[in-house]
Amino acid sequence: MKIGIYPGSFDPFTEGHNDILQRALKIFDKVVIAVVKNSAKNYLFSLEERVAMISHLFHDHKKISCVGLNSKLTVDLASELNAQAIIRGLRAVSDFEYEFQIASINRSQNSDVESVFFTPDEKLTFISSSMVKELASYGGDISKFVHSDIAKSLEEKFNN
Repeated sequence: MKIGIYPGSFDPFTEGHNDILQRALKIFDKVVIAVVKNSAKNYLFSLEERVAMISHLFHDHKKISCVGLNSKLTVDLASELNAQAIIRGLRAVSDFEYEFQIASINRSQNSDVESVFFTPDEKLTFISSSMVKELASYGGDISKFVHSDIAKSLEEKFNN
């Protein structure tokens, strides 16, 4: 079974993330979405909220699961799950240098786990979680950028 780990902050999970996920599912038998906690970032949603939202979105998809990852490396999770690859998305050339560094670090920790890069549909390359949160904070229309359940969660967050 070919297993891929798709790590990210996913604060929130966007249609751009979903596009990368759907592309990965064409290659992998199973994809585990690993919601990470990066101490350098400030999150709108807690790790638990992000895992719950994504798990809800894909609760009926047997090829997709979601886990929180806050106390171990993605390559260690890959080893535990017998995953062959870490899935990453590249929206623009500017993403490549950072992703190349991450792939090299991951390879230094476990050379058996490959990094696989996907590019989203051109219509989605400008979408970022930060942009979606900013737009939502001003009451903008985010319906094209996130699932309706996530749009509701964003609306609730900003109305509180």
